Amino acid sequence: MAARVLNVNVGVLGHIDSGKTALARALSTTGSTAAFDRAPQSRARGITLDLGFSCLRTALPPQLGPGPGELQFTLVDCPGHASLIRTIIGGAQIIDLMMLVIDVTKGMQTQSAECLVIGQIACQKMVVVLNKIDLLPEGKRQNAIEKMTKKMQKTLENTKFSGCPIVAVAAKPGGPEAPESENPLGVSELIEVLKSQAYLPSRDPSGHFLMAVDHCFSIKGQGTVMTGTILSGSVSLGDNVEIPALKVTKKVKSMQMFHTPVTYAMQGDRVGVCVTQFDPKLLERGLICTPDSLHTIHAAIISLKKIQYFRGALQTKAKFHITVGHETVMGRVMFFSPAPADFNEEIQENVFDFEKDYLYQEEYLSKDSVSSEENKENDQAGEVQLPKQQWALLEFEKPVTCPKLCLVIGSKLDTDIHANTCRLAFHGVLLQGMEDKNYTETFLPKLKVYKQKHKEGQVERVMDDCSVIGRSLFKKETNIQIFVGLKVKLSTGEDGIIDGGFGQSGKFKIRIPDGLKPDTKMLLTAASKKKSKGGKGDVTKEDESSKNDSAQPVTVSLIFKRYVFDTQKKMIQS
Repeated sequence: MAARVLNVNVGVLGHIDSGKTALARALSTTGSTAAFDRAPQSRARGITLDLGFSCLRTALPPQLGPGPGELQFTLVDCPGHASLIRTIIGGAQIIDLMMLVIDVTKGMQTQSAECLVIGQIACQKMVVVLNKIDLLPEGKRQNAIEKMTKKMQKTLENTKFSGCPIVAVAAKPGGPEAPESENPLGVSELIEVLKSQAYLPSRDPSGHFLMAVDHCFSIKGQGTVMTGTILSGSVSLGDNVEIPALKVTKKVKSMQMFHTPVTYAMQGDRVGVCVTQFDPKLLERGLICTPDSLHTIHAAIISLKKIQYFRGALQTKAKFHITVGHETVMGRVMFFSPAPADFNEEIQENVFDFEKDYLYQEEYLSKDSVSSEENKENDQAGEVQLPKQQWALLEFEKPVTCPKLCLVIGSKLDTDIHANTCRLAFHGVLLQGMEDKNYTETFLPKLKVYKQKHKEGQVERVMDDCSVIGRSLFKKETNIQIFVGLKVKLSTGEDGIIDGGFGQSGKFKIRIPDGLKPDTKMLLTAASKKKSKGGKGDVTKEDESSKNDSAQPVTVSLIFKRYVFDTQKKMIQS
């Protein structure tokens, strides 16, 4: 029986020119088809434009179980060029362990920080590699490495990677032009650290097959090979697989893992799948899957968290670059939260409850955001009360194909790439996709997101013990008829009901079922007498004092809620 091979995917991330590709090359023993900057423009410019894959095989370390076997590290070299961050986000979803490569002469840079953010979202373990130590003068080298190590430990202190290993290397001493005979420094120590950090990633062969393809090419006489990493499920020779973006189904003719033919591959494996009669130009990168298992959606509901390093508010109606699965498209967002009474309720993970009411938010609520009016009311202690969970409705500019419960990242990739600022704004999980093109009519009315409306007017005068005339609640042109029957409250405590319009200027009649309190009646009678006296001669001292007494007019409050997607725009009062 062949010795078992355990595959662990290691992402090599970092700022441009930190030496990621050189490090992957120094580590690897077998290059895959996508390895080491295959793009001609990438070789010419010396930067990685695409995910490069290569592998390193070593004996299975003792913590991963007894018996013979090999540990295979699949090294995923992610581009560090700022405009290619969407490729990195695509790569991060298949990574078990991350290597953050830092140029020891420069320390953390903008993109290293963004890579760290992606790592925190998508990855469990990290190793920091301080590269290019050959550029430090030998006499001061050790000192400089220790200084940078301390700095990195401080940076990682408040992340989930606090206390992670930090290794100093020179992947390509002398730089890209140096002869190949120059031996890298520190790489064997790094391999030992990687082995110590390796763990058995949870792999599950059940469920639908889904693979992220990052490279597609033809081999004469064989067919078209799609290489990628299996995100879920498994695949065997002879299986049918669908290319959902093209609505095409093909049979698996042969498979290889790093140049070794195989008959079966499962979640986490890096594999080349060969099919016939398919033009590789049609699919550079994308997804292949069990036929009919993926959905193409026009909009989605996601649960989300703001990324703490993103500066500025996340506003409803704003547009973001949304990365879903392996696609990045523009999308518009609308944020909403639980109703204020449910802010502290434990929310079931990865499930969205359509039976519940949700409160519309002008922006994602965070400690630094302006709290909504309702929060201010709920907020006696002076601390903004934040909900345990928030959601967003995403509406895509063009449809995307993805699995359910996949990772979603929202970013502002149009921000100046040289600005020293994090462009990743939020991350979340896709809970519900909307496949119908007419989702605004067929699906959104089921989503019970409401806006709280609060209107204030004044009582103008008393009609009798049980009715008053109000003003300033409606505009002259408002159809008051639709508000008839709604409950209002007077600032003096009485409950009232809107009975109908009064005249043509937006005034209205309020019925007070339990009658006006004597004090209220006095207050209003005094106010209207004062009004009718006003303008007759000069104001006397006595009048001046009575004016101050009744300076507080009696106000009328109308509170109701309206569901954002209710086509009839009904006003609802509890």
